[in-house]
Amino acid sequence: MQYRQFGDVYALRVDRGEEVMSCLERLAREQKIQAGKIEGLGAAQEMTAGLYDVSSREFICQEWHEPLEITSLVGNITQKAGEPYLHVHVTAADRKQRALGGHLKRLVIGGTAEIFVTRLDGTVGRRIDDIGNTGLNIFDFS
Repeated sequence: MQYRQFGDVYALRVDRGEEVMSCLERLAREQKIQAGKIEGLGAAQEMTAGLYDVSSREFICQEWHEPLEITSLVGNITQKAGEPYLHVHVTAADRKQRALGGHLKRLVIGGTAEIFVTRLDGTVGRRIDDIGNTGLNIFDFS
């Protein structure tokens, strides 16, 4: 991964064989980003994504091991227990241009990924949802 900073925006290039979530976490740690938004696209060779089933309080994930076009990568960076917390969703297309995606767990680049991270002023925390009792880590503004 390489990146350059332009004011409050970081332009990242994630290279073939690198894993996106670990690169984003590394950027957040190195640059001490406590709140930010993520957007990007690219080409992957492996992806694990899923959805959170509120009733069972578990993630249901699926893996893909094939060429995928990353059509949308969106998310945020917040803090949980003083550490970077990434919440990222992905949509990717397979060879038949079928859309696949969900909550991103793992994404290995097959070509390149171009990602912009915008740093926001301040900090947004996370805590377990005690309002809707979902088990999710929701925004904490206290």
